[in-house]
Amino acid sequence: MTERSGRRVAVTGIGVLATCGIGKEAFWQGLLSPPPTGERRVQDFDPAPYFDNPKDARRTDRFAQFALAGAAMALADGGEPNVDPARKGVLIATGVGGLETLEDQIWTYHNKGPRRVSPFLVPMMMSNAASAGVSMRYGWQGPCTTVVTACAASTHGIGDAANWVRWGRCDAVLAGGSEAAMTPVGMQGFANMTAMSGSMTSRPFDVDRDGFVIAEGCAVLLLEELEMARARGAHIYGEILGSANTADAYHITAPSPGGAGAIRCMELAIDDAGVRAADVVHINAHGTSTPKNDEAEAEAVNKVFGRPGPAITSTKGVTGHALGASGALEAAAVLLAIENRQIPPTGGTVNVDPAINLDLVLGAPRDWEPGVSLSNSFGFGGHNGTLVIAPAAS
Repeated sequence: MTERSGRRVAVTGIGVLATCGIGKEAFWQGLLSPPPTGERRVQDFDPAPYFDNPKDARRTDRFAQFALAGAAMALADGGEPNVDPARKGVLIATGVGGLETLEDQIWTYHNKGPRRVSPFLVPMMMSNAASAGVSMRYGWQGPCTTVVTACAASTHGIGDAANWVRWGRCDAVLAGGSEAAMTPVGMQGFANMTAMSGSMTSRPFDVDRDGFVIAEGCAVLLLEELEMARARGAHIYGEILGSANTADAYHITAPSPGGAGAIRCMELAIDDAGVRAADVVHINAHGTSTPKNDEAEAEAVNKVFGRPGPAITSTKGVTGHALGASGALEAAAVLLAIENRQIPPTGGTVNVDPAINLDLVLGAPRDWEPGVSLSNSFGFGGHNGTLVIAPAAS
């Protein structure tokens, strides 16, 4: 364990769009409710309130529409910090970017001809469109980047953004992830690689799990330097204590045997946060409901924390797997679990795999004394990400 250095990073605003609810209150109630059935799209989303005119909305891919909505919610929740725009950053991660636009325009090319391809194809499909759109909307002129590391993207992004604040580059950052990749070709690609659940049921760590359920989603957090946030009277949901990022260097889709990369990632994040493994009382697991991922993650958690270890939930049982946005959704879930002093259950899981020995929260939310928590994300390409989140201590 090392002593934590740098400035403290508070979370003062939360914006969420998920299949179980739009807005932090609806999202939280959704996490405590039975999982929805069928496709996990963000239902009843109207982009119009987040654009000056319908034309601008039509020229923005759905994943970037989500990001603009999430940023607006986070700022409405936390209030905009009154600091130099050059010290305000934006980092909206994604795994796929504007796939809907790309797929639509490929169809247009083949069916209507090359001249009918939209001149807005490139700015709509590019993965950095969400970050760029948010920075332009609010005039935030500090670092503006995009992390694209598959299903670990927004966990990496929030960790990077927190470090901008921690090391003094920024005083405030809008950080998170957005994904809207439920297109016909995108979904068929996942289905053909046998990663998706044939029953369209997410059952993390269940003996009958048969793959993930793809989802749309977005979460944006307002991060700022803790003392600045306190001075302006902002509500503080918690702190980002630390983070880590490692690579399995093993396989493009499968996790490394025994969860070796995940073990290193959790250990490094704990060390970065200046805490001990024994201090961790809750983990929001990656928990995709795929046989190999759940087994490797469970083994990694056992090796780092012993058995049964911290209280664990996988909110993907309710939200589905929103790919590059999943880590941001799960970080928001941890912060709301701290706020509400309850850990949401692992939706959809009934018969825990006997090979998995974890303290899973099942059936109903669990009351807890909020403490140091992890949010794990492990993505295709062998990308591992862990955030350390805790209540804001005095």
